[in-house]
Amino acid sequence: MRILVVTVVHHPEDARILHREIAALRERGHRIVYAAPFAAREVAPRPYVEGVDLPRAAGRDRRAALRAARALLAERGPQADVVLLHDPELLLALPGTLRQWRRAGRVPVTVWDVHEDTAAALTMKRWLPRPLRPPLRLAVRAAERLAERQLRLLLAEDAYQRRFRRTHPVVANLTTVPPEQPEPPGDDRVVYLGHLSQARGAPELIEAARLLAPDFRVEVIGAADPDVRGALTEADRDGVLRWHGYLPNDRALALLSGSLAGLSLLRDQPNYRHSRPTKAVEYMAHGVPVVTTPTPLAADLIERYGCGLVVPYEDPATAAQAVRHLRADRQLRRRAAVRGWEAALSDLNWADRATEFVMCLESWVKEASAAPGSAPPSPSQDDAARTA
Repeated sequence: MRILVVTVVHHPEDARILHREIAALRERGHRIVYAAPFAAREVAPRPYVEGVDLPRAAGRDRRAALRAARALLAERGPQADVVLLHDPELLLALPGTLRQWRRAGRVPVTVWDVHEDTAAALTMKRWLPRPLRPPLRLAVRAAERLAERQLRLLLAEDAYQRRFRRTHPVVANLTTVPPEQPEPPGDDRVVYLGHLSQARGAPELIEAARLLAPDFRVEVIGAADPDVRGALTEADRDGVLRWHGYLPNDRALALLSGSLAGLSLLRDQPNYRHSRPTKAVEYMAHGVPVVTTPTPLAADLIERYGCGLVVPYEDPATAAQAVRHLRADRQLRRRAAVRGWEAALSDLNWADRATEFVMCLESWVKEASAAPGSAPPSPSQDDAARTA
């Protein structure tokens, strides 16, 4: 298949998009065009995809990104078997584009990969004026209903099904689990992996690191929102923690093994109440005990698998105390590490789901190609050979 993958919001090295979905498609020999904000994020496309640079959609003004995406979809969409969209913003570019495709008689299977509860996420957008949030939430729900009628949907969480009338396939945010048991957790290094923001607990992370210094090294991996960058930079300068900034997922995961604990200090926000923190699964996969706030799906992981400790929301002192407890109890931390890795390997392993994801797209293309005038034909055997 020829697949056009598009994002104007996510980092081009996003773990779900590049390291899971695109990697799984490539393994099956499919040809990828990847349109993303490469220049804005100061990264180059990986050599195994055809990269197309788009402006980044950030803050209030997203018009340039949407115009560029609309032009790209009009030009490159009819050449693809599948157009895979990763941002709700891109739904705004579709109505006119779909009409163009239909007039041209070349309509690709168009898929929206639903990463989050967009309406709930609006409550956390500090750049969005509060009076605009309720009407925008209503508009988002209306756009989702329209998208469900026009597009194919993939969901990142089972709980997202409640927002839609029909049942849609779930492609969960899992990780590739090392087949061999990772090294045991040490006793002096704590990690955080993921985006940093107020809602994701960046202030609590910094304060917990202060309480743990100088007995522990706290390593923080991830990009940060503007309103927390200054505090992270200051904490790094003062030796409270080591902030690596954004690292590609493969490099970031290499820093996890051997850590005493992995922190996930999300605040109690609507968008997090039915989302499983990917970082928690990544800690488990690499044999790192999890210290998490009690968001429902994160707490369920701890209770079900015994892979860490749960601490209250916005309580850095208790988070620091949990880390010290893991250090003091060697048997507890090793048991949590082994149980987490075993659970991730058996129940939360992307390697077990990657084929299901690819087969889902392939089945949609076959179904569409059987309907006259719907989708372009699949690549020839020669195309497949060249892709491989």
